[in-house]
Amino acid sequence: MSSVKEHITFSKNINQFDFKKYAWAQFKKNKPAYYSYRILIFLAFIALIAPFIATDQPLYCKYKGVSMFPAFSFSNNCEIRNEQTGETENLQFDITEWKKLDAETIIFAPVPYAPNKTDYDNAEYVAPGAPQLFTNKDGEQVEMPSRFRHLLGTNKGGEDVLSGLINGTRVSLTIGILSMGIASLLGLVLGALAGYFGDTKLQTSRGAFWTFLLGIIFAWYYGFSVRSYSIADGFSISSLAMVGQLLLSLLIFCFVLLIFYFIGKIIGRFPFLNRSVFIPVDSIISRCIEILISMPLLILIISVAAIAKEKSIINIMVIIGLTGWTSIARLTRAEFLRVSTLEYIQAAKSMGFSESRIIFKHALPNAIAPALVAIAFGVASAILIESALSFLGVGVPPNTVTWGSLLNAGREQYSAWWLVVFPGLAIFLTVTIYNLLGEGLRDALDPRLKR
Repeated sequence: MSSVKEHITFSKNINQFDFKKYAWAQFKKNKPAYYSYRILIFLAFIALIAPFIATDQPLYCKYKGVSMFPAFSFSNNCEIRNEQTGETENLQFDITEWKKLDAETIIFAPVPYAPNKTDYDNAEYVAPGAPQLFTNKDGEQVEMPSRFRHLLGTNKGGEDVLSGLINGTRVSLTIGILSMGIASLLGLVLGALAGYFGDTKLQTSRGAFWTFLLGIIFAWYYGFSVRSYSIADGFSISSLAMVGQLLLSLLIFCFVLLIFYFIGKIIGRFPFLNRSVFIPVDSIISRCIEILISMPLLILIISVAAIAKEKSIINIMVIIGLTGWTSIARLTRAEFLRVSTLEYIQAAKSMGFSESRIIFKHALPNAIAPALVAIAFGVASAILIESALSFLGVGVPPNTVTWGSLLNAGREQYSAWWLVVFPGLAIFLTVTIYNLLGEGLRDALDPRLKR
Protein backbone atom coordinates (compact mmCIF):
# COMPACT_ATOMS: atom_id res chain seq x y z
CA MET A 1 0.00 0.00 0.00
CA SER A 2 2.83 2.41 0.87
CA SER A 3 4.62 1.71 -2.45
CA VAL A 4 1.41 2.47 -4.38
CA LYS A 5 0.98 5.69 -2.41
CA GLU A 6 4.58 6.75 -3.09
CA HIS A 7 4.21 5.95 -6.80
CA ILE A 8 1.02 8.03 -7.08
CA THR A 9 2.60 10.96 -5.23
CA PHE A 10 5.80 10.80 -7.31
CA SER A 11 3.92 10.63 -10.62
CA LYS A 12 1.66 13.47 -9.56
CA ASN A 13 4.63 15.67 -8.57
CA ILE A 14 6.42 14.97 -11.85
CA ASN A 15 3.31 15.84 -13.87
CA GLN A 16 2.78 19.04 -11.89
CA PHE A 17 6.43 20.02 -12.39
CA ASP A 18 6.28 19.37 -16.14
CA PHE A 19 3.03 21.29 -16.46
CA LYS A 20 4.44 24.27 -14.57
CA LYS A 21 7.42 24.38 -16.93
CA TYR A 22 5.10 24.07 -19.93
CA ALA A 23 2.73 26.76 -18.62
CA TRP A 24 5.58 29.20 -17.93
CA ALA A 25 7.06 28.60 -21.40
CA GLN A 26 3.64 29.20 -22.99
CA PHE A 27 3.13 32.32 -20.90
CA LYS A 28 6.48 33.78 -22.00
CA LYS A 29 5.49 33.28 -25.65
CA ASN A 30 2.54 35.61 -25.10
CA LYS A 31 4.49 38.87 -25.32
CA PRO A 32 1.67 41.25 -24.24
CA ALA A 33 0.98 39.13 -21.15
CA TYR A 34 4.67 38.66 -20.35
CA TYR A 35 5.45 42.38 -20.59
CA SER A 36 2.31 43.12 -18.56
CA TYR A 37 3.70 40.82 -15.88
CA ARG A 38 6.98 42.75 -15.84
CA ILE A 39 5.20 46.11 -15.74
CA LEU A 40 3.09 44.84 -12.84
CA ILE A 41 6.29 43.91 -10.97
CA PHE A 42 7.51 47.45 -11.57
CA LEU A 43 4.23 48.96 -10.32
CA ALA A 44 4.37 46.77 -7.22
CA PHE A 45 7.93 48.00 -6.59
CA ILE A 46 6.79 51.62 -7.02
CA ALA A 47 3.92 51.00 -4.57
CA LEU A 48 6.34 49.46 -2.06
CA ILE A 49 8.81 52.38 -2.05
CA ALA A 50 6.22 55.14 -2.67
CA PRO A 51 6.78 56.80 0.76
CA PHE A 52 10.46 57.25 -0.12
CA ILE A 53 10.28 58.45 -3.73
CA ALA A 54 7.41 60.93 -3.29
CA THR A 55 7.85 62.80 -0.01
CA ASP A 56 8.63 66.35 1.06
CA GLN A 57 11.06 65.12 3.71
CA PRO A 58 14.66 64.74 2.43
CA LEU A 59 16.35 61.38 2.20
CA TYR A 60 19.48 62.83 3.80
CA CYS A 61 20.26 66.16 5.41
CA LYS A 62 23.36 67.55 7.11
CA TYR A 63 22.45 70.64 9.11
CA LYS A 64 24.82 72.42 11.52
CA GLY A 65 27.11 69.41 11.50
CA VAL A 66 24.35 66.92 12.35
CA SER A 67 23.44 64.21 9.82
CA MET A 68 19.86 62.99 9.70
CA PHE A 69 17.62 60.82 7.52
CA PRO A 70 14.12 62.33 7.89
CA ALA A 71 12.37 60.17 5.26
CA PHE A 72 13.60 56.95 6.91
CA SER A 73 13.37 58.04 10.55
CA PHE A 74 10.77 56.56 12.91
CA SER A 75 10.91 59.67 15.10
CA ASN A 76 9.48 62.98 13.96
CA ASN A 77 12.08 65.35 15.34
CA CYS A 78 15.78 65.90 15.85
CA GLU A 79 17.40 68.08 18.51
CA ILE A 80 20.48 70.02 17.42
CA ARG A 81 22.58 71.40 20.26
CA ASN A 82 25.00 74.28 19.83
CA GLU A 83 27.99 73.47 22.02
CA GLN A 84 29.20 77.08 22.09
CA THR A 85 25.96 78.78 23.16
CA GLY A 86 24.27 75.79 24.77
CA GLU A 87 21.06 76.47 22.82
CA THR A 88 19.02 73.59 21.40
CA GLU A 89 17.13 73.73 18.11
CA ASN A 90 14.36 71.22 17.58
CA LEU A 91 13.58 70.24 13.99
CA GLN A 92 10.13 68.68 13.56
CA PHE A 93 10.33 66.75 10.34
CA ASP A 94 6.73 67.01 9.15
CA ILE A 95 6.47 70.82 9.44
CA THR A 96 10.04 71.90 8.65
CA GLU A 97 10.34 73.83 5.39
CA TRP A 98 13.18 71.72 4.05
CA LYS A 99 13.34 73.47 0.68
CA LYS A 100 14.18 76.73 2.43
CA LEU A 101 16.51 75.27 5.04
CA ASP A 102 20.11 76.51 4.92
CA ALA A 103 21.59 73.04 5.09
CA GLU A 104 25.16 72.03 4.36
CA THR A 105 24.05 68.99 2.35
CA ILE A 106 20.52 67.91 1.49
CA ILE A 107 19.23 65.15 -0.80
CA PHE A 108 15.56 65.23 -1.77
CA ALA A 109 13.41 62.39 -3.08
CA PRO A 110 12.88 62.15 -6.86
CA VAL A 111 9.46 63.75 -6.29
CA PRO A 112 10.04 66.26 -3.44
CA TYR A 113 6.36 66.55 -2.50
CA ALA A 114 4.10 64.48 -0.27
CA PRO A 115 0.44 63.83 -1.03
CA ASN A 116 -2.04 66.15 0.67
CA LYS A 117 0.71 68.74 1.30
CA THR A 118 -0.24 72.19 -0.01
CA ASP A 119 2.06 74.40 -2.05
CA TYR A 120 0.30 77.76 -1.61
CA ASP A 121 2.44 79.46 -4.27
CA ASN A 122 1.13 77.06 -6.91
CA ALA A 123 -2.47 76.54 -5.84
CA GLU A 124 -5.53 76.94 -8.08
CA TYR A 125 -4.65 74.44 -10.80
CA VAL A 126 -1.17 75.03 -12.17
CA ALA A 127 -0.59 73.14 -15.43
CA PRO A 128 2.53 70.97 -15.93
CA GLY A 129 4.15 73.36 -18.40
CA ALA A 130 2.91 76.62 -16.87
CA PRO A 131 5.16 79.03 -14.93
CA GLN A 132 5.53 77.96 -11.30
CA LEU A 133 6.55 80.10 -8.33
CA PHE A 134 8.82 79.41 -5.38
CA THR A 135 9.34 81.42 -2.18
CA ASN A 136 13.00 81.34 -1.22
CA LYS A 137 14.47 81.61 2.27
CA ASP A 138 14.51 85.41 1.99
CA GLY A 139 10.73 85.49 1.43
CA GLU A 140 11.02 86.48 -2.24
CA GLN A 141 8.91 84.80 -4.93
CA VAL A 142 11.11 83.57 -7.75
CA GLU A 143 10.79 81.13 -10.61
CA MET A 144 10.50 77.54 -9.43
CA PRO A 145 13.88 75.71 -9.47
CA SER A 146 13.85 72.80 -11.89
CA ARG A 147 14.32 70.15 -9.20
CA PHE A 148 11.23 71.40 -7.30
CA ARG A 149 8.87 71.75 -10.27
CA HIS A 150 5.48 70.06 -10.20
CA LEU A 151 6.08 67.88 -13.24
CA LEU A 152 2.41 66.90 -13.67
CA GLY A 153 0.92 70.11 -12.26
CA THR A 154 -1.14 70.75 -9.14
CA ASN A 155 -4.80 70.69 -8.12
CA LYS A 156 -6.89 73.41 -6.51
CA GLY A 157 -5.09 73.15 -3.18
CA GLY A 158 -1.63 73.15 -4.73
CA GLU A 159 -1.04 69.44 -4.08
CA ASP A 160 1.39 67.69 -6.43
CA VAL A 161 -0.36 65.40 -8.92
CA LEU A 162 2.66 63.15 -9.56
CA SER A 163 3.05 62.49 -5.83
CA GLY A 164 -0.65 61.63 -5.66
CA LEU A 165 -0.31 59.22 -8.59
CA ILE A 166 2.67 57.43 -7.03
CA ASN A 167 1.03 57.06 -3.61
CA GLY A 168 -2.30 56.21 -5.29
CA THR A 169 -0.57 53.21 -6.87
CA ARG A 170 -0.04 51.79 -3.40
CA VAL A 171 -3.68 52.25 -2.40
CA SER A 172 -5.16 50.89 -5.65
CA LEU A 173 -2.95 47.79 -5.79
CA THR A 174 -3.53 47.07 -2.09
CA ILE A 175 -7.30 47.31 -2.43
CA GLY A 176 -7.31 45.21 -5.60
CA ILE A 177 -5.11 42.42 -4.25
CA LEU A 178 -6.49 42.18 -0.70
CA SER A 179 -10.15 42.43 -1.73
CA MET A 180 -9.63 39.64 -4.24
CA GLY A 181 -7.83 37.69 -1.53
CA ILE A 182 -11.07 37.71 0.46
CA ALA A 183 -13.08 36.85 -2.66
CA SER A 184 -10.63 34.07 -3.60
CA LEU A 185 -10.90 32.43 -0.18
CA LEU A 186 -14.69 32.39 -0.36
CA GLY A 187 -14.87 31.42 -4.01
CA LEU A 188 -12.35 28.58 -3.85
CA VAL A 189 -13.80 26.99 -0.71
CA LEU A 190 -17.46 27.24 -1.75
CA GLY A 191 -16.76 26.25 -5.36
CA ALA A 192 -14.71 23.25 -4.20
CA LEU A 193 -17.46 22.05 -1.87
CA ALA A 194 -20.14 22.48 -4.54
CA GLY A 195 -18.16 20.70 -7.26
CA TYR A 196 -16.80 17.87 -5.13
CA PHE A 197 -19.92 16.86 -3.21
CA GLY A 198 -22.58 17.86 -5.74
CA ASP A 199 -26.11 16.96 -4.66
CA THR A 200 -25.69 13.19 -4.18
CA LYS A 201 -22.32 12.59 -2.46
CA LEU A 202 -22.80 13.97 1.03
CA GLN A 203 -25.14 11.91 3.17
CA THR A 204 -26.56 12.41 6.63
CA SER A 205 -29.58 11.35 8.61
CA ARG A 206 -32.95 12.96 8.01
CA GLY A 207 -33.08 14.32 11.55
CA ALA A 208 -29.57 15.79 11.33
CA PHE A 209 -30.34 17.46 8.00
CA TRP A 210 -33.60 19.05 9.14
CA THR A 211 -32.02 20.15 12.42
CA PHE A 212 -29.09 21.69 10.53
CA LEU A 213 -31.44 23.67 8.28
CA LEU A 214 -33.31 24.89 11.34
CA GLY A 215 -29.97 25.74 12.92
CA ILE A 216 -29.05 28.00 9.97
CA ILE A 217 -32.20 30.06 10.62
CA PHE A 218 -31.47 30.39 14.35
CA ALA A 219 -27.76 31.03 13.73
CA TRP A 220 -28.59 33.85 11.31
CA TYR A 221 -31.10 35.28 13.75
CA TYR A 222 -28.77 35.32 16.77
CA GLY A 223 -25.61 36.07 14.80
CA PHE A 224 -26.80 38.86 12.53
CA SER A 225 -30.46 39.85 13.00
CA VAL A 226 -30.29 40.37 16.78
CA ARG A 227 -26.95 42.14 16.40
CA SER A 228 -27.95 44.33 13.45
CA TYR A 229 -27.75 47.50 15.55
CA SER A 230 -24.32 46.53 16.88
CA ILE A 231 -23.08 45.89 13.35
CA ALA A 232 -24.52 49.23 12.19
CA ASP A 233 -22.78 50.96 15.12
CA GLY A 234 -19.54 49.27 14.13
CA PHE A 235 -19.91 50.67 10.61
CA SER A 236 -20.42 54.15 12.02
CA ILE A 237 -17.55 54.02 14.55
CA SER A 238 -14.54 52.77 12.60
CA SER A 239 -13.39 50.13 10.14
CA LEU A 240 -11.77 48.05 12.91
CA ALA A 241 -15.01 48.16 14.91
CA MET A 242 -16.90 47.04 11.81
CA VAL A 243 -14.55 44.09 11.23
CA GLY A 244 -14.73 43.19 14.93
CA GLN A 245 -18.54 43.19 14.94
CA LEU A 246 -18.67 41.10 11.77
CA LEU A 247 -16.20 38.57 13.19
CA LEU A 248 -18.18 38.37 16.44
CA SER A 249 -21.41 37.78 14.50
CA LEU A 250 -19.66 35.11 12.45
CA LEU A 251 -18.43 33.37 15.61
CA ILE A 252 -21.95 33.42 17.09
CA PHE A 253 -23.32 32.08 13.80
CA CYS A 254 -20.83 29.18 13.79
CA PHE A 255 -21.33 28.46 17.49
CA VAL A 256 -25.13 28.22 17.17
CA LEU A 257 -24.74 26.11 14.05
CA LEU A 258 -22.35 23.78 15.87
CA ILE A 259 -24.86 23.34 18.70
CA PHE A 260 -27.60 22.37 16.25
CA TYR A 261 -25.17 20.04 14.49
CA PHE A 262 -24.63 18.01 17.68
CA ILE A 263 -28.35 18.12 18.48
CA GLY A 264 -29.02 16.79 14.98
CA LYS A 265 -26.65 13.86 15.50
CA ILE A 266 -28.63 12.89 18.61
CA ILE A 267 -32.03 13.36 16.97
CA GLY A 268 -30.86 11.40 13.94
CA ARG A 269 -30.73 8.20 16.00
CA PHE A 270 -34.52 8.02 16.45
CA PRO A 271 -36.68 5.92 14.13
CA PHE A 272 -37.91 7.61 10.94
CA LEU A 273 -35.34 10.37 11.52
CA ASN A 274 -32.41 7.99 11.09
CA ARG A 275 -33.02 7.43 7.38
CA SER A 276 -30.23 8.68 5.12
CA VAL A 277 -30.77 11.69 2.87
CA PHE A 278 -28.47 13.56 0.50
CA ILE A 279 -27.42 17.14 1.25
CA PRO A 280 -27.78 19.26 -1.93
CA VAL A 281 -24.53 21.18 -1.40
CA ASP A 282 -24.24 22.11 -5.07
CA SER A 283 -27.81 23.39 -5.30
CA ILE A 284 -27.54 25.49 -2.14
CA ILE A 285 -24.27 27.17 -3.17
CA SER A 286 -25.41 27.60 -6.78
CA ARG A 287 -28.62 29.32 -5.66
CA CYS A 288 -26.60 31.67 -3.44
CA ILE A 289 -24.38 32.51 -6.42
CA GLU A 290 -27.41 33.18 -8.62
CA ILE A 291 -28.99 35.45 -6.00
CA LEU A 292 -25.80 37.49 -5.64
CA ILE A 293 -25.26 37.70 -9.40
CA SER A 294 -28.82 38.95 -9.92
CA MET A 295 -28.16 41.98 -7.70
CA PRO A 296 -26.72 45.20 -9.17
CA LEU A 297 -23.38 44.88 -7.39
CA LEU A 298 -22.13 48.43 -7.92
CA ILE A 299 -25.32 49.89 -6.46
CA LEU A 300 -25.11 47.38 -3.58
CA ILE A 301 -21.48 48.34 -2.88
CA ILE A 302 -22.29 52.07 -3.05
CA SER A 303 -25.21 51.59 -0.66
CA VAL A 304 -23.17 49.65 1.90
CA ALA A 305 -20.25 52.10 1.60
CA ALA A 306 -22.59 55.05 2.10
CA ILE A 307 -24.01 53.51 5.31
CA ALA A 308 -20.60 53.62 6.95
CA LYS A 309 -20.17 57.09 8.42
CA GLU A 310 -16.39 56.69 8.47
CA LYS A 311 -14.88 56.07 5.06
CA SER A 312 -12.14 53.47 5.23
CA ILE A 313 -9.95 51.40 2.93
CA ILE A 314 -10.79 48.31 5.01
CA ASN A 315 -14.51 48.87 4.38
CA ILE A 316 -13.92 49.00 0.63
CA MET A 317 -11.79 45.84 0.64
CA VAL A 318 -14.31 43.87 2.72
CA ILE A 319 -17.29 45.01 0.63
CA ILE A 320 -15.63 44.21 -2.70
CA GLY A 321 -14.33 40.89 -1.37
CA LEU A 322 -17.73 39.75 -0.05
CA THR A 323 -19.42 40.52 -3.38
CA GLY A 324 -16.75 39.46 -5.87
CA TRP A 325 -16.35 35.72 -5.24
CA THR A 326 -19.09 34.35 -7.50
CA SER A 327 -17.11 33.97 -10.75
CA ILE A 328 -14.25 32.27 -8.87
CA ALA A 329 -16.70 29.85 -7.22
CA ARG A 330 -18.37 28.97 -10.53
CA LEU A 331 -15.07 28.22 -12.28
CA THR A 332 -13.77 26.20 -9.31
CA ARG A 333 -17.04 24.24 -9.17
CA ALA A 334 -16.80 23.40 -12.88
CA GLU A 335 -13.21 22.21 -12.52
CA PHE A 336 -14.05 20.08 -9.47
CA LEU A 337 -16.84 18.38 -11.41
CA ARG A 338 -14.17 17.32 -13.90
CA VAL A 339 -11.31 16.57 -11.50
CA SER A 340 -13.42 14.55 -9.04
CA THR A 341 -13.85 11.78 -11.62
CA LEU A 342 -10.12 11.36 -12.38
CA GLU A 343 -8.14 8.30 -11.35
CA TYR A 344 -5.88 9.87 -8.72
CA ILE A 345 -8.92 11.16 -6.81
CA GLN A 346 -10.46 7.69 -6.89
CA ALA A 347 -7.13 6.24 -5.74
CA ALA A 348 -6.99 8.70 -2.84
CA LYS A 349 -10.51 7.68 -1.81
CA SER A 350 -9.61 4.00 -1.96
CA MET A 351 -6.62 4.64 0.29
CA GLY A 352 -8.90 6.07 2.97
CA PHE A 353 -7.84 9.71 2.83
CA SER A 354 -10.21 12.16 4.49
CA GLU A 355 -12.52 14.27 2.36
CA SER A 356 -10.84 17.50 3.45
CA ARG A 357 -7.41 16.17 2.46
CA ILE A 358 -8.65 15.04 -0.94
CA ILE A 359 -10.35 18.37 -1.60
CA PHE A 360 -7.65 20.79 -0.49
CA LYS A 361 -4.45 18.82 -1.00
CA HIS A 362 -5.14 16.72 -4.10
CA ALA A 363 -8.05 18.20 -6.06
CA LEU A 364 -7.75 21.95 -5.48
CA PRO A 365 -4.12 22.35 -6.72
CA ASN A 366 -5.18 20.74 -10.00
CA ALA A 367 -8.43 22.71 -10.33
CA ILE A 368 -7.21 26.17 -9.42
CA ALA A 369 -5.93 27.21 -12.87
CA PRO A 370 -9.19 28.72 -14.24
CA ALA A 371 -9.77 30.46 -10.90
CA LEU A 372 -6.39 32.19 -11.21
CA VAL A 373 -7.58 33.76 -14.45
CA ALA A 374 -10.77 34.97 -12.77
CA ILE A 375 -8.71 36.36 -9.88
CA ALA A 376 -6.52 38.35 -12.29
CA PHE A 377 -9.61 39.84 -13.97
CA GLY A 378 -11.14 40.38 -10.53
CA VAL A 379 -8.22 42.52 -9.35
CA ALA A 380 -8.73 44.79 -12.37
CA SER A 381 -12.44 44.97 -11.59
CA ALA A 382 -11.73 45.80 -7.94
CA ILE A 383 -9.44 48.68 -8.95
CA LEU A 384 -12.16 50.03 -11.23
CA ILE A 385 -14.77 49.76 -8.46
CA GLU A 386 -12.51 51.55 -5.97
CA SER A 387 -11.83 54.29 -8.51
CA ALA A 388 -15.55 54.67 -9.19
CA LEU A 389 -16.36 54.85 -5.46
CA SER A 390 -13.62 57.42 -4.82
CA PHE A 391 -14.78 59.38 -7.87
CA LEU A 392 -18.29 59.49 -6.39
CA GLY A 393 -16.94 60.48 -2.97
CA VAL A 394 -18.06 57.35 -1.08
CA GLY A 395 -14.79 55.43 -1.19
CA VAL A 396 -11.67 55.97 0.87
CA PRO A 397 -11.23 58.77 3.46
CA PRO A 398 -10.81 62.32 2.09
CA ASN A 399 -7.19 62.52 3.32
CA THR A 400 -6.24 59.41 1.31
CA VAL A 401 -5.13 60.12 -2.25
CA THR A 402 -6.23 57.59 -4.87
CA TRP A 403 -6.56 57.68 -8.63
CA GLY A 404 -10.31 57.97 -8.26
CA SER A 405 -10.04 60.92 -5.85
CA LEU A 406 -7.72 62.70 -8.30
CA LEU A 407 -10.32 62.23 -11.02
CA ASN A 408 -12.95 63.55 -8.65
CA ALA A 409 -10.87 66.70 -8.15
CA GLY A 410 -10.87 67.19 -11.91
CA ARG A 411 -14.66 67.52 -11.91
CA GLU A 412 -14.40 70.89 -10.19
CA GLN A 413 -12.31 72.46 -12.98
CA TYR A 414 -12.81 71.05 -16.47
CA SER A 415 -9.91 73.10 -17.85
CA ALA A 416 -7.51 71.23 -15.54
CA TRP A 417 -7.03 68.45 -18.09
CA TRP A 418 -4.02 66.97 -16.26
CA LEU A 419 -6.25 65.95 -13.33
CA VAL A 420 -8.24 63.74 -15.70
CA VAL A 421 -5.63 62.54 -18.20
CA PHE A 422 -2.90 61.27 -15.89
CA PRO A 423 -5.06 59.43 -13.31
CA GLY A 424 -7.20 58.09 -16.17
CA LEU A 425 -4.10 56.75 -17.92
CA ALA A 426 -2.92 55.15 -14.67
CA ILE A 427 -6.26 53.37 -14.21
CA PHE A 428 -6.38 52.36 -17.89
CA LEU A 429 -2.80 51.03 -17.82
CA THR A 430 -3.26 49.01 -14.63
CA VAL A 431 -6.60 47.51 -15.67
CA THR A 432 -5.22 46.64 -19.12
CA ILE A 433 -2.18 44.98 -17.52
CA TYR A 434 -4.37 42.75 -15.35
CA ASN A 435 -6.64 41.90 -18.28
CA LEU A 436 -3.69 40.95 -20.50
CA LEU A 437 -2.23 38.99 -17.61
CA GLY A 438 -5.53 37.14 -17.19
CA GLU A 439 -5.68 36.28 -20.88
CA GLY A 440 -2.09 35.09 -20.80
CA LEU A 441 -2.80 32.86 -17.80
CA ARG A 442 -5.90 31.48 -19.48
CA ASP A 443 -3.92 30.50 -22.59
CA ALA A 444 -0.91 29.17 -20.67
CA LEU A 445 -2.92 27.07 -18.23
CA ASP A 446 -5.09 25.45 -20.90
CA PRO A 447 -3.30 22.27 -22.08
CA ARG A 448 -5.53 22.13 -25.16
CA LEU A 449 -3.91 25.29 -26.57
CA LYS A 450 -0.53 23.76 -27.38
CA ARG A 451 1.62 25.71 -29.84
